Amino acid sequence: MIDKKKITERFINYVTINTESDPNNPAFPSTENQWNLAKILEKELIEIGMQDVELDDNCYIMATLPSNLDYKVPTIGFVAHIDTSPDFSGANVKPKIVENYQGNDIVLNEEQQIILSPNDFDDLLLYKRQTLITTDGTTLLGADDKAGVTEIVSAMEYLIQHPEIKHGKIRICFTPDEEVGKGAHLFNVEKFDAEWAYTMDGSQIGELEYENFNAASAKITINGKIVHPGYAKGKMINSMLIANEYISAVPSDEVPEKTEGYEGFFHLHDLKGDVEQTVLEYIIRDHDFDVFEKRKYLMQKIAFDMNKQLGKELIHVEIKNQYFNMKEKVLPVKHIVDIAEEVMKDLDIKPLIKPIRGGTDGSQLSFKGLPCPNIFAGGHNFHGRFEYVPVESMIKATEVIIGISEKVAEKYS
Repeated sequence: MIDKKKITERFINYVTINTESDPNNPAFPSTENQWNLAKILEKELIEIGMQDVELDDNCYIMATLPSNLDYKVPTIGFVAHIDTSPDFSGANVKPKIVENYQGNDIVLNEEQQIILSPNDFDDLLLYKRQTLITTDGTTLLGADDKAGVTEIVSAMEYLIQHPEIKHGKIRICFTPDEEVGKGAHLFNVEKFDAEWAYTMDGSQIGELEYENFNAASAKITINGKIVHPGYAKGKMINSMLIANEYISAVPSDEVPEKTEGYEGFFHLHDLKGDVEQTVLEYIIRDHDFDVFEKRKYLMQKIAFDMNKQLGKELIHVEIKNQYFNMKEKVLPVKHIVDIAEEVMKDLDIKPLIKPIRGGTDGSQLSFKGLPCPNIFAGGHNFHGRFEYVPVESMIKATEVIIGISEKVAEKYS
């Protein structure tokens, strides 16, 4: 159905373009290099026959596949992001193709002895006898989310080339800066004009998600006082030691490396300090909104209690909400999840319906009025050197897009 060689070449073409985003740049998009892929996609969408192709001033690409029906059905959409994570280098990506994988160790980089092994990543064993695309061990791959981009473009091209497949109006959008939390910030939901959409931004084949974390950031600034250590008694205040006490007061079992499923966490991801000042940066996550609020309150209470004990207000906590659980917005239109699940079963894909331990553009879009569950794109081990994607998973994801488009036409006939 889907040309394996073509989808592989398309994906490799996309991932070799550096589109790493920058969390420290307030500009939109946060890096100029995202325009390079955006312009290629704009040209490619026009070439395959999409209509209303538009690359706007903020690096969002939208396009339309017109309906080929003689009756009206809901307009649906598909969304993916073009940027890659700043957690690991996205420059000079050199993908490696592993044909007919047999469950063995994969040497990504012989010189540096970097090995992708099922002993460390047992999900590799799900893909025996398939074709894997991996990194060379020195960069991430970019399947998050260039696999999703590849699948959407490939599905639209297939539908255009096969007009016998009936579908309603389909809108697509590729967003910048999703990896730095801004992917949906300037998304024009009104212009997109779809009743619902799907982000193609999940991982393992079969994933179908409509729940995600409620998310906040917490910045804890601790002020100290530096004096000569030889004369410091009763005068010096070491902010780093106070920071250590604060960290110890946060529940040590409620961290990412000790939680799973619906369990939330506190994650200390950055620490900078000296005697005079220490800054701790946390992210706070929970699926349950009430528990999420309690987590934020705890961060404030620890500071309040410590300041009281110190007799001075040395600890300041700044908490900012980032996104919320899209379940609240998707459940009232749960049929959009049911359609995707039904299509997966039709394609002999076992649906893996589970909560996202993170967020997607879909969470913010759902709260902006565009209900938007998340579907697998096929990649594994995102944001690092061990990232890989099975080509067969990308093909299946492409077939899911086509199947959803066809299923909506059938259901509303």
